[in-house]
Amino acid sequence: MSQVRAIVQNGLWNQNAVLGQMLGLCSLLAVSTTAVNAISLGIATVLVMALSNLIVSALRSFIPYEVRIPIFILIIAALVTVVDMAMNAWLHDLYLVLGIFIPLIVVNCIVLARVEAFAAKNPVGLSAFDGVMMGIGFVWVIGLLGAIREFIGQGTLFSGIEMIFPRASAWQILPEDYPGFLLAILPPGAFFVLGLMVAGRNWLDHRANERAKARLKAHAASANNPANAAPA
Repeated sequence: MSQVRAIVQNGLWNQNAVLGQMLGLCSLLAVSTTAVNAISLGIATVLVMALSNLIVSALRSFIPYEVRIPIFILIIAALVTVVDMAMNAWLHDLYLVLGIFIPLIVVNCIVLARVEAFAAKNPVGLSAFDGVMMGIGFVWVIGLLGAIREFIGQGTLFSGIEMIFPRASAWQILPEDYPGFLLAILPPGAFFVLGLMVAGRNWLDHRANERAKARLKAHAASANNPANAAPA
């Protein structure tokens, strides 16, 4: 259970692919103009990461060490092709919006990094779970980034949801006469918002570390206090 807990914490926060390791920024910054686009690409990435980790872990004993990277990339490329064709068949409008960024999952450093660092060295179950959690860590960051940019830029949330659920519609959060803030949905806006998110994560980690140090000091002071010593 401690290993499972560590995988969850690393995927969602400690080793978050975006906020912690700054991986996959190309697609993250380009697609996160709306929450729907961002979350859709994130879910596609979760599927590829989970399945690639599972397959590599299952086959790791049969993959020669010298050619492991090309084989890993071939496995990832095959899975991305399946996801790409499935979205083209069943979510064609969304497929057209995401465009080249679905095939570019193949070269996303997040996927290959987890395959090499974890799946190639651990059992199938843990590897698949690691892929899911690292993917979910990517999803919540890109989804939040897309939601913030869409809210500031257009005053809405889930614009384009009808591409997935035809009967659904976007949420108009701000008044309809809201003029919008163009910078938020342009590339510079993505850098600004992501920078604030990274700064927020670092601030929270700093506060947590300071609290941990304070608790250790208080515990050490209590242990060294003669009044707390056991009577002879």
